[in-house]
Amino acid sequence: MTDSGIRIGADVGGTFTDVVLEKGTDLFSTKVLTTYESPEIGILEGIATVIAKSGTDFSQINSFIHGTTLATNALISRTGARTAFVTTKGFRDTIEMRTESRFEQYNLNLELPKPLIERKDRYVLSERISAEGTVLLPFDEIEAQNLIKLISKKKDAYDSIAIGFIHSYMNNKHESLFREMLLSELPELKVSISSEVSPQMREFERFNTVCANAYVQPMMASYLERLKSELNNAGAKCDIHLIHSGGGLMSIESAIRFPVRLIESGPAGGAIFAAEIADRYGIDAALSYDMGGTTAKICLIDDQTPRSAKTFEVARTHRFTKGSGMPISIPVIEMIEIGAGGGSIASVDDLKQIRVGPLSAGSEPGPAAYGLGGSLATVTDANILLGRISPETFGAEDIDLLPEESKKVLKNDIAKSLESSVENAAIGVIEVVDENMANAARVHAVENGKDVSKYTMIAFG
Repeated sequence: MTDSGIRIGADVGGTFTDVVLEKGTDLFSTKVLTTYESPEIGILEGIATVIAKSGTDFSQINSFIHGTTLATNALISRTGARTAFVTTKGFRDTIEMRTESRFEQYNLNLELPKPLIERKDRYVLSERISAEGTVLLPFDEIEAQNLIKLISKKKDAYDSIAIGFIHSYMNNKHESLFREMLLSELPELKVSISSEVSPQMREFERFNTVCANAYVQPMMASYLERLKSELNNAGAKCDIHLIHSGGGLMSIESAIRFPVRLIESGPAGGAIFAAEIADRYGIDAALSYDMGGTTAKICLIDDQTPRSAKTFEVARTHRFTKGSGMPISIPVIEMIEIGAGGGSIASVDDLKQIRVGPLSAGSEPGPAAYGLGGSLATVTDANILLGRISPETFGAEDIDLLPEESKKVLKNDIAKSLESSVENAAIGVIEVVDENMANAARVHAVENGKDVSKYTMIAFG
């Protein structure tokens, strides 16, 4: 294939799918609603639009780079595959006990986040590897075969299995052997082993990471395989690369094996973009602010380099406090992500206080103004009512905004409960969501020993 110089980038978010085509110095872009059941449909629709705008053809695409928050959303909303976890005898409850640290030392009613896999779906085997990698207790193949028979007879069949044995990062012989045994008996299963997903010490983080990988793998593997097939059928012969959580690129084959590395895929691309802007304009302290339809992502960028980490937390449950989320042990661009976006649903609680998020209207049905069946007030509806979003300049070409619908839901959901005007209700919604995002930025900066007021914000999304 000749180098046509045509590159396409696609970002699938919780509400919108954005597609950009680069042809020489020209850029062509479009925005379509994310198709939840089959995200590749939205991508192909967007690509067809920019292809038509640019006067090119699928066969001329030289490079396709993809970012997505699908894996993140599955973990946050707990909508992944039915998954089991198999570990060393005596360590069944590691992912529930965590590290026994308390993110609020003096809170007597502290509730720790629930483990990704319930206890009834966690199993143990007799085996033991030492911290030096030597075998202390040989792998019992008869016990393992009995466990496989038990798993195969479950009424609610598992889609995926996570395997995490103690010190397997030093010697993965037992993990690899059990995977082979599983796949020989149950070849339709997706199997993840911790020594490949996250070959690092600290069993809680490693076990939690392999569980997360197994939890999202069936969904992500199916989606990526369909995307590759549909692109090939459309005539595209280019390689597909995905942005991983560290900000680099990985092949689609690696992404299918290790989808947990895609958890901050889309947001990482945004942080890289913000670092490029900071470098271009000589900004030494920048704060990237990426607001989507479902979430907002905030990253600190010092000396034109995004902060990075070996572990990060998904879905912090307690006022963005460190330690209240689900730790994932992979290289990542460090940022904080909260459930505040254009589609975040607004309501009034029993104390007559406005609450916004973390639930989102997403793209199905979306904000009321989209006219697609949404009946709840959202941040987008408030912005439309206040004239901050114009129906004439809205980015999604196939959506005709309906300001009267925004006014109706804000009146019913917010204004009536507060006995205020619809305009004041909309202002209240915006002020609450703005403060939620600003507070998340302050917490993130303080955790890193930084003063957020010293940073220049680079906003996009």
